[in-house]
Amino acid sequence: MSLIKSISGIRGTIGGKAGENLTPLDIVKFTAAYATFISKKNLPSKSVVVGRDARVSGEMVRDLVAGTLTGMGFDVIDIGLATTPTTELAVVAEHAAGGIIITASHNPKQWNAMKLLNENGEFLNAAEGAEIVNLAEAGDFTFVGIDDLGKIKTDDTFTQKHVEHVLALNLVDVAAIREAGFTVVFDAVNSVGGLAIPLLLEALGVKRIIPLNAEPSGIFAHNPEPLPQHLTGIASLVKSEKADVGFVVDPDVDRLAIVTERGEMFGEEYTLVSVADYVLRYVKGNTVSNLSSTRALRDITVRHGGNYAAAAVGEVNVVEKMKETGAVIGGEGNGGVIYPASHYGRDALVGIALFLSCLAKSGKTVSELRADYPDYFMAKQRIDLSPETNIDAILTSFKERYAEYSVNDIDGVKVDFPDRWVHLRKSNTEPIIRIYTEAPTMEDAEALAFEVKANI
Repeated sequence: MSLIKSISGIRGTIGGKAGENLTPLDIVKFTAAYATFISKKNLPSKSVVVGRDARVSGEMVRDLVAGTLTGMGFDVIDIGLATTPTTELAVVAEHAAGGIIITASHNPKQWNAMKLLNENGEFLNAAEGAEIVNLAEAGDFTFVGIDDLGKIKTDDTFTQKHVEHVLALNLVDVAAIREAGFTVVFDAVNSVGGLAIPLLLEALGVKRIIPLNAEPSGIFAHNPEPLPQHLTGIASLVKSEKADVGFVVDPDVDRLAIVTERGEMFGEEYTLVSVADYVLRYVKGNTVSNLSSTRALRDITVRHGGNYAAAAVGEVNVVEKMKETGAVIGGEGNGGVIYPASHYGRDALVGIALFLSCLAKSGKTVSELRADYPDYFMAKQRIDLSPETNIDAILTSFKERYAEYSVNDIDGVKVDFPDRWVHLRKSNTEPIIRIYTEAPTMEDAEALAFEVKANI
């Protein structure tokens, strides 16, 4: 059905023909390319951490990845079912040369993917990712002889270690959370969150924990992307159980959505806003999110005396900008929280712990907490163009048309108006322009999107 090769790894649907889908041949080739890439770095370690979400195809992909790595002379540390941030932390803890996370994130069950990490447990940059794609296309690999084959070691302790790591963070207030006596519902969409989140909530002292879709079977109970239209089940359960809050994660637990005590969506964009507001109360500093994330983060940052910066879309770009600006908190508007005091990766477990600390100390309900933040509404549109259309020329013309305003062109074109913004990005695979708008009301956001479409 589909095979996508990009700087962030390889992603596709299981089955079908090699080169057109994510088949065993494609998995072996791409793993060998990654092993070749890290071999060239001449790192002291010859080990690679491998973790996976609960997808049905996960074991098959894991076996191929592990076998290929050992055939390339690398030792494999197989940490089994593990979240993306758990795998990132394991790379650092094991002083490994890199890591591979077997997960297709929020894609449906027929998809799987390989996310690639460097020796710091962070995603590769654009140049590194492009090099691996080129190596895979060339297929020029050298496998080791019998005496140099790597070994496979299994270690299933890293989820517990991840929880302990989160509890040790200075701003995670276990005593306050325990005293609050929270009732928490969580939806793990039948993936690895069903293993990690209960461990975390119990360790935090949550009084009552109500699981939903917590069996790590890989048979997703609903569309795994944590968007409002997919979360009606947890919304009803939070209300019926009179819970204080609901948490929803995607299959690899790097995105966090929150449900209020009323069964209403807190808003994915506001996951990062609320956590940043809490962190900035105690640690003065800067923040970063991507260009398509809510302006509310900028407003909160300025309120606390810090500076906000926008990065190109993509976690690796956000991390790069966070390091550049010394940001103390950052992430993406899809519910991805990156907290450098922990590590440079989106981590829903860190997000849950910081949010519950914030909620406990505030003495407010989740709805009351949400009311403290600036209100913005986001609309998303797209324009389908013919293959012959010069999209770059359209973007250039758009930038010139609004030159009197603040314009950012590091990733498409974003125009900041006094109380709203519009961001245009072209697709890398289709003749499409995506339009993101944000304004004080949904009507205003949609009107701005339609105005821009009409102009184009």
